[in-house]
Amino acid sequence: AMPAIPFYILSAITAGCALGTVALRNTVTAAFCLLGSLLGMAGLFVLLDAYLLAALLVLVYAGAIVALFVFIVMLLDVRGSDSRPTTRVSLAAAGVAFAVLGAGLAVTFGRNLLTTPAPLAEAPGLGASLKFYGEQLFTTYLLPVQIVGFLLLIAMLGVIVISKRFAPVEDAK
Repeated sequence: AMPAIPFYILSAITAGCALGTVALRNTVTAAFCLLGSLLGMAGLFVLLDAYLLAALLVLVYAGAIVALFVFIVMLLDVRGSDSRPTTRVSLAAAGVAFAVLGAGLAVTFGRNLLTTPAPLAEAPGLGASLKFYGEQLFTTYLLPVQIVGFLLLIAMLGVIVISKRFAPVEDAK
């Protein structure tokens, strides 16, 4: 059973930082809010006794991915640009997206309120061992992990090439 008070504290931190990630205009501050959200999620994993997942979340996402985001933002030297005016099309698209989200939440929570779920039996922790994760990572999920690694490498190299400032070449006569 998960303690209630730490759960609510970590949930509030996670949700607040996630909201800050989306709402803030400064990209560096948004990246640090993303870091706070990921650390809150890691804390929730610790409360669930999933220590390996918490450690992987902190090392891979909070450590490497957020550092890559901050590095790319600093490398691009993005300045705060003037915001585009809100058009009727964008307001209509936001309204449709909000309606779809609300309908999805209503269906999901409405279905759960109408039926009483069966009590969950204690399942053995099949995926809780490091050996199981290692075997799955290097057998079943080897190709997706390699593809994600190459995509991150290509993205980083692309950002470096795009952001490099070249001196104008003068024609030799």
